[in-house]
Amino acid sequence: MADPCLQIIFYEDRNFQGRSYECDTDCADMNPHFSRCNSIRVEGGCWVLYERPNYSGYQYVLTRGEYPEYQHWMGYNDTIRSCRTFSYTSGGPYRMRIYDRPDFQGQMMEFTDDCESVQDRFRSRDIYSCHIMEGYWTFYEHPTYKGRQYFMRPGEYRKFGDWGAMCATTGSFRRIIFYEDRNFGGRHHECMSDCADLHSFFNRCHSIRVESGCFMIYDRSNYMGHQYFLRRGEYSDYQHMMGMSDCVRSCRMIPMHHGSFRMRLYERSDMGGQMMELMDDCPNVMDRFHWSDIHSCNVMDGHWIMYDQANYRGRMYYMRPGEYRRYSDWGGMSPRIGSIRRIMDL
Repeated sequence: MADPCLQIIFYEDRNFQGRSYECDTDCADMNPHFSRCNSIRVEGGCWVLYERPNYSGYQYVLTRGEYPEYQHWMGYNDTIRSCRTFSYTSGGPYRMRIYDRPDFQGQMMEFTDDCESVQDRFRSRDIYSCHIMEGYWTFYEHPTYKGRQYFMRPGEYRKFGDWGAMCATTGSFRRIIFYEDRNFGGRHHECMSDCADLHSFFNRCHSIRVESGCFMIYDRSNYMGHQYFLRRGEYSDYQHMMGMSDCVRSCRMIPMHHGSFRMRLYERSDMGGQMMELMDDCPNVMDRFHWSDIHSCNVMDGHWIMYDQANYRGRMYYMRPGEYRRYSDWGGMSPRIGSIRRIMDL
């Protein structure tokens, strides 16, 4: 029998408008009941919502209250496909242990209260395993209780995949959302990793939201054509901002890098001729090295962007660690490079 104290109401439109569906128990597949969810009213109980059926995908923990639009429950989109309740008892003990290695190995830290920054308290953001002894907890991907959520029931989590995480490092997720219309309207597609062909997900792209991290986007499939660097932020009409067409056909996630930066530039192909080493930004290659035709390059440390004009303007070329034996290896139309900048994930 359903608990009369448990009730949640899902609405298709914002501000509790449109079709609605009431639920008072766990539901593994809500797709038959509504097509989208833009507002929620929790009449009673505590709930975990999931963006995919069978309690998978993004998770959102909601307590009693009104949520007039999905941003209010930190939603990334209007998709809710399953939900489950959990029993919350105020005043009870809370205790868990986190570890920086799988299978409860390595450094251990015990928690009995809230922690708004794991990095500050634990001196590490890498949580590979966890043992929840008492109480219910929520992990967040960013400090101060922001970002993607993971609802943790009492039990053993021997690896980060057991609680649905894609990696062990808190705050390391990258997410970019492509929208077909300006101002984040129309169909959209979310991406958290490299994608060599985006054509099947949308026909055109007029706005982009980078939720976290840095990305390179390309106007042709397989990371070819014009390249554009995007860091965290909102690009409501990025064609006017960046002079790009509405064609986005592939994207590449730029990994986080905390170490040193080092690359070598050569005036001849196959690492031949005069060589210059670079460890910091260079706004004008000609002024610094007295030549601007770079025919080959060896990126030893860090991720970089080369520009075909001075002062970080013009066509961009994303440079990952590795050897580039000729300028065509980085997609260049000519060897002329005007400036070079490190990709700093600030």
